[in-house]
Amino acid sequence: MITLDILNETTPDAFAAALDGVFEHAPWVPLAAAPARPFATVEALHAGLMDVVRSADAETQRRFLRGHPPLSATAISTALTADSQAEQAGLGLAGLGSTASDFAAKSEAYAEEFQFPFIICARRHTPSSVLRMLGRRLGSTEEAERAAALQEVFYITRLRLVARVTGPGVPRTTGHLSTHVLDTGRGRPAEGVRIQLFRDGALLREGVTNRDGRTPTPFIEGEPLRIGPHELRFHVGPYFADWSPPVSDPPWYDVIPVPFFVTEPEGHYHTPLLVAPWQYSTYRGS
Repeated sequence: MITLDILNETTPDAFAAALDGVFEHAPWVPLAAAPARPFATVEALHAGLMDVVRSADAETQRRFLRGHPPLSATAISTALTADSQAEQAGLGLAGLGSTASDFAAKSEAYAEEFQFPFIICARRHTPSSVLRMLGRRLGSTEEAERAAALQEVFYITRLRLVARVTGPGVPRTTGHLSTHVLDTGRGRPAEGVRIQLFRDGALLREGVTNRDGRTPTPFIEGEPLRIGPHELRFHVGPYFADWSPPVSDPPWYDVIPVPFFVTEPEGHYHTPLLVAPWQYSTYRGS
């Protein structure tokens, strides 16, 4: 990590070298932003860097976008930068399964149509949302798509920048996903309930509630939530096994699925479950 104070005081060449790789294969971006120093906050630094790209002429923007690697649903190229390799690996496009060929065909059509690759901030998306966005953006105009691609560059570079630079005014780049189980039948937190978190149909994480009815740590924190379908599964059957008198007639809940769709990667998603043998309810809290 490097401090914002050091970046503000160093030479233009050293400033550009410290930020090399934040913008994919584009060392000219920090060099052009250096005269605008000092930046009061890390957020202002990011805005200054983006201003350079957004104020560039259309052809410069196209060349800049062509410097970004295409997403692959099959193999991650070792020729990618370390950041790009990690971002694509974390996305897991292999999870597209039978739709991988559809993604490849649409990705090729996109590049042919706009003459730069489909760009999206992989760390903010699930495989299904990437495919959905690719299909939607294929119908756009070149000018609108350049703007959309630059907005995704905004998200990509913001995440990369906060991983390198410390100082005042760091922009928010991470989300939070947690839950809380309350036993409304006995009027207490529900301890010992196993909870699983699924994303795009695949098991992501699981935990068991403590005496406060919460998992020891949030299911997701310190990273962006990914846009796309999620589901919490609460295994309450074993928890109510000791209910007296025993509950044998419906309604009886063994596993309670709570599906939801993440739309705000930097948002706070807290989903409490209020449960008794005969009823349950849930909502999104803050």
